[in-house]
Amino acid sequence: MKIGIIGATRGIGHALLTLILETDHAVTVLARNPARLNLTGPRLKVIRGDIMDPEAVKRLVAGQNAVCSCIGMRPTWKHVDVFSRGATNILEAMGKDSLQKFVAVTGIGAGDSKGHGGFLYDRIFNPLLLKTIYEDKDREEAIIRASRVQWMIVRPGFLTNGPRTGKYRALVKMAGVKAGKISRMDVADFILKELEKPHHFRKTLLLTY
Repeated sequence: MKIGIIGATRGIGHALLTLILETDHAVTVLARNPARLNLTGPRLKVIRGDIMDPEAVKRLVAGQNAVCSCIGMRPTWKHVDVFSRGATNILEAMGKDSLQKFVAVTGIGAGDSKGHGGFLYDRIFNPLLLKTIYEDKDREEAIIRASRVQWMIVRPGFLTNGPRTGKYRALVKMAGVKAGKISRMDVADFILKELEKPHHFRKTLLLTY
């Protein structure tokens, strides 16, 4: 399989790249600063570029079986559009009838997961520090769900640097659910397993222990 990753220099994207490099899959990474990528491998290709650059995204998407958007950003009060514009660039590069798979990582607080993070997160942290980010993640999710490609939206719970356990819940229905923790390695584990044996495409899932 040929897999493209955007956002592989840190976080979930870096964890996903780490796991892919242990397999026989080929992987291509789009990175603004390739020097920050501390992993190497015979099946790894790196493209310098940014998710906001449609031409760079086209170079990444071309020839891939799947593309994973794992981008993130630090809290800000400024207007945010990197998630929605990035998703648009990926989908336009794929084409509306593409057979390529698209995995997008958003987070707890996007869409119908809003209000399922616990009191401090829902009432204080998210509204004060993440409001504009999650407004754009809502736009991103809507754009992706409206597309005809094989998409999957992954909303991790509260991220940790813990190990890969392979033991977590992938939840579609949010009623009565409160998100817990999950390691970045386990989010990557779930994504890789879904790419190898798809079960949850055209779905939006919360990942949590």
